Amino acid sequence: MGSYKKYTKEDQKLMATWSLDCAERVLPLFETANPDDERPRKAIEAGREWVRTGIFSMAVIRAVSLGAHAAAKDVKQSDAECFAAHAAGQAVATAHVPQHAYGGSYYALKAVAAANPKNAKEKVEKELQWQERELPEHLRNEIMSRIIVDDSKSRLRISIDKSEGF
Repeated sequence: MGSYKKYTKEDQKLMATWSLDCAERVLPLFETANPDDERPRKAIEAGREWVRTGIFSMAVIRAVSLGAHAAAKDVKQSDAECFAAHAAGQAVATAHVPQHAYGGSYYALKAVAAANPKNAKEKVEKELQWQERELPEHLRNEIMSRIIVDDSKSRLRISIDKSEGF
C-alpha cells in the first residue's frame, strides 16, 4: 500500500483555485458551442464558493461535479468541448479530494490539444507553462512532476502519474 500524500486545508484550497483557473481558461470551448448549458460554469462557481467560504457540502460538490461530467458526456460535436466540461467537474471535486486538482489541469490540457490539432504540441506546452507559473512554489514540483506530456509517439499524449505517493 503506497503512502498517501497529505495536504493541508490551505494547500487544498490553493490547489482548487489553481485547478479551477485551469478549467476556466478552457471553459469558453464548451460555452461557445453550448451557450445554454451552465453545468460546467456552475461547477466552477461552486468550487470558488468553497475556496472563499470554506463551507463544504458533499451534496453540492457532488451534484455540480457530476453535472459538469454529464454535460461533457452530452457533447457530440468536439472533444475540446467535452474535455473543457470534464475539467470543471474535476476542478470542483478538489473540495472533496485534493488530487482531483490534477484532473482540472489534465482535462484543460487535453481541451487545448483537441482545439488546436495542427499545433497541439506548441499550444499545450504554452498552457503547461502557464499552469506551472500559477501554482504556488511549494506545490509546484510535486504537482507538475505528475502531469506528463509525451510527444515521442505519433500523437501527443497527456497523462497523470498516479504512482506511489499520489
